[in-house]
Amino acid sequence: MKKDGLRECSRKCMELNVNCPVEDCRLWINYETEHNCTLVSVYENGPMTLREIAERHGLSFARIKQIETKAMTKLKSVLKTHVFFGF
Repeated sequence: MKKDGLRECSRKCMELNVNCPVEDCRLWINYETEHNCTLVSVYENGPMTLREIAERHGLSFARIKQIETKAMTKLKSVLKTHVFFGF
């Protein structure tokens, strides 16, 4: 990965103006406008709202919010543990 955050395959898809064919890639999304790639989405749009993320992943805003809340809870727990143990 270079400083732009893209993988070589992402750059190639953008260069050739084709959609990513590798559906089992963990970064693949069913969003052809941005070459089916999460990295391309972030590269082209920068920070996105939860609604924009929901649209790209084919999920509801409420579900994306649930995922965000759970992730933030986990992060806070990890940070508390690291502060407590002095990491």
